[in-house]
Amino acid sequence: MSKISVLVVDDASFIRDLVKKCLRNYFPGIRTEDAINGKKAQAMLAKEAFDLVLCDWEMPEMSGLELLTWCREQDSLKTMPFIMVTSRGDKENVVQAIQAGVSGYVSKPFTNEQLLTKVKQALNKIGKLDALMNSAPTKMNSAFGNDSLSALTGGKAAVVGSAPAAPAANPFAKPAAAAPAPAAAPQRGLLNSPPVKAPAASAAPASGRGQGQLRLPGGTQQCVIKALSIKEALLVVKRTDNLPQILDSAVLDLEQGDNAEIARLNGYLHAVVAHEPKPDSEWLQLTFRFVDQDAQKLDYISRLIARGTAQKHFVPGA
Repeated sequence: MSKISVLVVDDASFIRDLVKKCLRNYFPGIRTEDAINGKKAQAMLAKEAFDLVLCDWEMPEMSGLELLTWCREQDSLKTMPFIMVTSRGDKENVVQAIQAGVSGYVSKPFTNEQLLTKVKQALNKIGKLDALMNSAPTKMNSAFGNDSLSALTGGKAAVVGSAPAAPAANPFAKPAAAAPAPAAAPQRGLLNSPPVKAPAASAAPASGRGQGQLRLPGGTQQCVIKALSIKEALLVVKRTDNLPQILDSAVLDLEQGDNAEIARLNGYLHAVVAHEPKPDSEWLQLTFRFVDQDAQKLDYISRLIARGTAQKHFVPGA
């Protein structure tokens, strides 16, 4: 029996590796290939057959929506499951994808559990799930589906209910992980929490570059942008019971332009430390690494940096 084959399409290598690692750990019998954008994926789909496509939306050369539209125009690809994996989770984007013929929708940042649920639903519809499930491990660690670190390490160190313990050995996360926070149940739903006020002047220096919203697998938090470069952003967030984890995939939402449109920057947490030199620091400092290769997003980051530099050198009344 031939293996089930999946094509992962994303311009960010980190996301492609994350998705492939998740699928291979849960489905040992699966075959995964990847493409850096819609154009590359189109060429691969024209040459060989795939059982499922997991695709980003915003990519250079050809977007995920354009690839989906092309697939539905091909007789051989009209019924192939096509799941959009994207930070575009707005209602109008979802409706647009549905009208184009999408099979499923996964919003970034996602947990492995959310991704696997959509994959299983898609494969079940074409009658290929049973073959994969028969080759899957008999016992799965439920914590494996809850953080990106487990996806990259094969779930070796996952511990249910002890998320802060995973990165404790990492020097980047030690100050935050060592805090004597009460052993309360992790809060999975921060989306409905009231907005977090920006830190005081002592916590957020005047040289900060504004505010944004950070979407993590465990919920959404308001953040202060302390510093910004073409590769990463230094963010300050209020500490909660559910500590951010190193290597968690995330999306940084920033307003852009006069129309207040949202720029969604995909990335992951490279470092998590206490913002103040004490174990009970109320604020955390996160290093957020960008993974997007989309030219428009890179241009937007460049303009943000240039705007901040101009403001720094302009002194009113001077």
